[in-house]
Amino acid sequence: MKLHHIGVAVKDLDEAIARHEKFGLKLAHRERVDSQQVEVAFVGERPWIELLVGTDPQSGVSQFIDKRGPGQHHLAFAVPSIIDELKRQQASGAELIDKAARSGAWGHRVAFLHPKDQGGVLIELVEEAC
Repeated sequence: MKLHHIGVAVKDLDEAIARHEKFGLKLAHRERVDSQQVEVAFVGERPWIELLVGTDPQSGVSQFIDKRGPGQHHLAFAVPSIIDELKRQQASGAELIDKAARSGAWGHRVAFLHPKDQGGVLIELVEEAC
């Protein structure tokens, strides 16, 4: 498993992109992921920084910001097979937020592991599209 990206929750996506560009990081990709009620922007190079903002006040990212403020939201790791990795994680006793893959940014299949089993850090598994 290799680090794919670091997810950072932000209040204003345009402002966050501009701030990272001033730091010297270029925008690599931006899209809206309606299934997760977020708009995301990947900056820099792999492993990227994923800036994410909720598109609905009830989205997980919006609730995260309301509770904790902007900041690190998750770590994402690339896996060759999301199905195999979910089975492996479940067999090891990890609590799965997703028992099956869902659609993520860039057309990748993703799934999340509960932070309580990961030292308080939300983990995203990313299977890149072929």
